[in-house]
Amino acid sequence: MTSSSSPSQAAQSAFAQNNPENLRADALMEEDVAWSFEIDGERDGDQFDRSDRAALRRVAGLSTELEDVTEVEYRQLRLERVVLVGVWTTGTSRDAENSLAELAALAETAGALVLDGVIQRRDKPDAATYIGSGKANELRDVVLESGADTVICDGELSPGQLIHLEDVVKVKVIDRTALILDIFAQHAKSREGKAQVALAQMQYMLPRLRGWGQSLSRQMGGGKGGGLATRGPGETKIETDRRRIREKMAKMRREIAEMKTGREIKRQERRRNKVPSVAIAGYTNAGKSSLLNRLTGAGVLVENALFATLDPTVRRAETPSGRLYTLADTVGFVRHLPHHLVEAFRSTMEEVGDADLILHVVDGSHPDPEEQLAAVREVIRDVGATKVPEIVVINKADAADPLTLQRLLRVEKRSIAVSARSGQGIEELLALIDNELPRPSVEIEALVPYTHGKLVARTHTEGEVISEEHTPEGTLLKARVHEELAADLAPYVPAATV
Repeated sequence: MTSSSSPSQAAQSAFAQNNPENLRADALMEEDVAWSFEIDGERDGDQFDRSDRAALRRVAGLSTELEDVTEVEYRQLRLERVVLVGVWTTGTSRDAENSLAELAALAETAGALVLDGVIQRRDKPDAATYIGSGKANELRDVVLESGADTVICDGELSPGQLIHLEDVVKVKVIDRTALILDIFAQHAKSREGKAQVALAQMQYMLPRLRGWGQSLSRQMGGGKGGGLATRGPGETKIETDRRRIREKMAKMRREIAEMKTGREIKRQERRRNKVPSVAIAGYTNAGKSSLLNRLTGAGVLVENALFATLDPTVRRAETPSGRLYTLADTVGFVRHLPHHLVEAFRSTMEEVGDADLILHVVDGSHPDPEEQLAAVREVIRDVGATKVPEIVVINKADAADPLTLQRLLRVEKRSIAVSARSGQGIEELLALIDNELPRPSVEIEALVPYTHGKLVARTHTEGEVISEEHTPEGTLLKARVHEELAADLAPYVPAATV
């Protein structure tokens, strides 16, 4: 027995409005993008790359008009008009509406215009049309009434479900996975990011190829001298397409493996120099890039959009006590993150697995921050980073509900509330990072001659200097260092301390 239910009044109004300015879904929270010279003036990059992606620029000299054109009328691109469909199987109706609101935010990020959204209550999705044949006919009426040209389903559909639902609604149907892949394809900038997205898209596309079957046969078998059991239609067009996609996927995996080697060399160099590493992980649009910019002054793109930044960024940072460490910003996660993306971005996500500490950023102003925490931890388990120490950083504390903050701080024992925009809690976070980072294991006192100043510099860079005194014989150091540096300093340990 199935029944149909609609979103709440607030969710319906968010979906039904035709004014693009009012289409911001509830899942999109205000991002900390305020600019100030004190924070942003020293950043190492401009903040124009996101705007450049969507900019429509005129190219001079291409006009075939006989007269010079002094004014150009830019035509507004027609956005895809979409209707969202969700199947509510478990949880409360509010959970289903939050999931559909997040789907609306994803659709808006991809450049679509959300017209309406419906939720179907079922024990499990229908094997043929995802929502059942009767509800599929009702959905066709909604599509005709709203004038939509695309239906987006809040889940991953099988190839058969896609075909059958399209046959009923008579418009293009895509699922949540295809939508996220499209966003990644739009936002990928680096060569490695584009290759990883292309691999994920081909993995998704392979079982969903459509063709005309036997009628598009291209390579015929048999013929003179062919012998027995060789006559027949040969390799069909769709089989040829599948073979070519598999070949491209194999080539793409080799290229990603070669790129991984370069990143591994950099990682080995940091390990050789005993530089601790901190990885920032978290839900998309939780403010990871804003936090990185606040902590290091990096010029990483910040925007109120899902998956605005995909390429990992590693920056050098320093603790209040003077210890050097690296801070890596990773790709954002989302609930039901497609496994194709997890596999394709596994080499990038290794930054999380190889880190000494994870800063798990969660949006404190989100309606359901616990769901965000659970979704991110699921991906962290997938990449094998469960043993890395974790600090839960509750961002946007200045915009969060005080009761929500208190609940999160009580439940998450290793947590801290901050605001990357206002700077609230940043000093406390830096002190917490200093305490949580692994410390050198050997405490040593050495009198280093002035002729061996490199050892003093190495101690400052690779170790933790407790005290330093300049004497007539040399520099008297008391520090915590790793075993390799302790062996180099051993000849200069005073006899009284041996």
